Parts: sequence; structure tokens; C-alpha cells
Amino acid sequence: MPRPTHSPALPAAQALQLDHQLCFALYSASLAMTKLYKPLLAELGVTYPQYLALLVLWERDGLRVSELCERLFLDSGTLTPLLKRLEAAGLVRRQRSSADERSVHIHLTDDGRALKDRAAAVPGCILQATQCSLGDVVDLTRRVQALRDRIGPLAAPPGGPSV
Repeated sequence: MPRPTHSPALPAAQALQLDHQLCFALYSASLAMTKLYKPLLAELGVTYPQYLALLVLWERDGLRVSELCERLFLDSGTLTPLLKRLEAAGLVRRQRSSADERSVHIHLTDDGRALKDRAAAVPGCILQATQCSLGDVVDLTRRVQALRDRIGPLAAPPGGPSV
């Protein structure tokens, strides 16, 4: 990981102000975005992390848990309880691979597939609430993803896998 250095753009006193921290801007924006999603997802009966897992499964059903972990940047210890709750809600089913007992595949149930139709309005509601144009949201999303991809390897534990 690179060694921290003082930013030449800001004097030291300003560099350590909360409102000058990119991490805080991203963190607080994430909190605000999650709060925005909460009532919309409550109508669907899912939490925000469950919604993210469903989004991935709506793109590609039958993924292995490890593939879902990779796609969501989560570890299996975090994802497994979430998947168990989705299974208890009747939205997914977990199926152990007959070829490899360690491998578990996640499949949408009929109810899980049907929920996609009800969830279709969520992105539009979020776009409207942001008061941004679609182009601005697409651009911001790409820029944040590029930032994540650039810093991901820096955030990985030494010798561990990158994000």
C-alpha cells in the first residue's frame, strides 16, 4: 500500500477536515442512498443487501455462492446468512453441487423471479429522487466504479485476493 503523504492541493489544516474527505463523501452518500431505497424495498419485503443479491441473480440465475460473493464484493460469512433469509422468504433455493459437495448454487424460485417485475420500478424512483439526469447518474456510476477498481487492489490484505 502506498505511504500516505500530505496533499499539495490543501494546507494540512484543511486536509484533515471532514468535508474534504472523499471517504466521508462516499460513506455519507451511501448511507443516504440506502435510506432512499429502504421504503421501496420494504414494499418488496427485502433489505438492501438482499436486493443486491437478487439483482445479480436476476442477471444470471444459478450462480455458485463464491461467484455471488465475488460479484457483490462480500465474503461467504456475510453472504450465507443473507441467502438463508432469502431462502426462508421463498425467493431462492440453495442447491449443493453433486460434482463438488463444497459448491453451493443459488437458484431463484418462481416467487424470486416474479419479484423482478415488482422491483422494476425501483430504479426509476431512485433516479427521480436523485434529481439527476440519467446521463449524470450513468457517468457518476462509472466514475465511482473506476475508483473502486483502482483502489481495490490497494485495499486487499497482503497476500490475499484483490477486490
